[in-house]
Amino acid sequence: MLHKFFDLTFTESVKKAQEKYGSRRNYARFEGGKPDFYGLGDAEQDFIEQRDGFYLATVGENGQPYIQFRGGPKGFLKVLDDKTLGYADFRGNMQYISIGNLNENKKAALFLMDYASQTRLKILVTAEVIDARNKPEVVEKLAVPDYKAKIERAVILHVEAFDWNCPQHITPRYTMDEIKQMIVPMTEHIEKLEREIEELKRKVIKKGKQDE
Repeated sequence: MLHKFFDLTFTESVKKAQEKYGSRRNYARFEGGKPDFYGLGDAEQDFIEQRDGFYLATVGENGQPYIQFRGGPKGFLKVLDDKTLGYADFRGNMQYISIGNLNENKKAALFLMDYASQTRLKILVTAEVIDARNKPEVVEKLAVPDYKAKIERAVILHVEAFDWNCPQHITPRYTMDEIKQMIVPMTEHIEKLEREIEELKRKVIKKGKQDE
């Protein structure tokens, strides 16, 4: 069975590199047969919906690759169906490198990270850029409630393939919300001790007044 992600990324030069460094035999077994991509599964969709950012890779007409971080509230990258993602593109530094690249070459790659669990998901897509003024109904569908950033366009991502990466070499990092969740037991224990201390203080003061 052919792994669609490998079919798209294993060019002849990649295969030569694999041969040189000894991994070609392991990956050759994925080649041949029909492509195995039937859409994003539940695990992939859940992972995507929990992310508050991702890296977007594009290539300019001069062959120069470019990576941009796109961030927003958790879930701003929306799963429209098992083969389609979309997000409202907020105004940034107005360089428009990624958008310009996509106007010339619609092929792109997404890199989604969960540093806390040392997990990463790679997605290959064909991108469709829609001006917010042309299709406001699409932008409205992708808008994030109560997020004040200005939406300039909608980006629809037609998924071609995906692949999970191994956790090797990922350094764990945590968001403020994740840290707050991790320290809940410690915070609750501290609050309990503080209440006990205050209660002991009241008892000592009360006993002192009784002994006077």
